[in-house]
Amino acid sequence: MKVHVEFDLTPAEFRQAMGLPDVETFQQELMAHIRQQMEAGVEGYDPWSLMQPFQQQGMAQGVASFGHYQQMLMDMLRQADAQGGAESHNSKRKKS
Repeated sequence: MKVHVEFDLTPAEFRQAMGLPDVETFQQELMAHIRQQMEAGVEGYDPWSLMQPFQQQGMAQGVASFGHYQQMLMDMLRQADAQGGAESHNSKRKKS
């Protein structure tokens, strides 16, 4: 059996449905700060050091949670693949 489901969502709606944080404000602030630093001609321009003030404990937890979410999805896909392989093997056996 095949099931095909299609969702017509904007990226913002998808992030909200998946429970992901809205990072648009963070991105705008970060880009404004980088732009200021670049315009000021800061010596030793390093993008990572520019991001340090914006990285707070909450963001670190969000990244860790996203990592756990990715792992959960991968585990589900592996399990579905394993079950699909077993069902395929059983259906071939029944045909013989």
